[in-house]
Amino acid sequence: MGTVVDDAASVEFHAFFERHYAELSRLAHLLTGEADAADDLAADALLALWHRWDRVRAADHPAAYARGVVANLARTRIRSAVRERRRVALFWSQREEKTENPDVAGVVDVQEALRRLPFRKRACVVLRHAFDLSEKDTALALGVSVGTVKSQTSKGMAELQRLLGPQSPPLQMHAAMVRGGETGGRNR
Repeated sequence: MGTVVDDAASVEFHAFFERHYAELSRLAHLLTGEADAADDLAADALLALWHRWDRVRAADHPAAYARGVVANLARTRIRSAVRERRRVALFWSQREEKTENPDVAGVVDVQEALRRLPFRKRACVVLRHAFDLSEKDTALALGVSVGTVKSQTSKGMAELQRLLGPQSPPLQMHAAMVRGGETGGRNR
């Protein structure tokens, strides 16, 4: 039988879950580029938050803490995938597959360009432009300084512009990130 404190914490966590699950799933999707893994990463992050709920609920910015957990889980997943690809590459030769004049939607182009960015630049760009977080909130989520967010976002956007070409102005990139990262309904 739960105590009043346990019941209150459970209700509070459930409300937090309902408010932030879709956002955390979308963040995971944009950081990893894997729609199938996004829900799992968000669920894993929320499970970790539940295990430390007493600390999380006492934090100044619980949502920023949750975004940081998702970012760390995404980083771990990406590193694991890179290691796995390297192991597979030892056994099979890599073939270059190029398509002449591909007819690919802008969303797919932006997502591919995002995957090519180093993790910190990608995380800063996604949090600032797809989630419209302030520099301060982005810094809190990633556990870095505001100056790092400014420089990594600027460098990341310049790299995206270079990867996508001059025909993709920043507003179109922003719209493609917002549309492309949605994995379901958006709760705010």
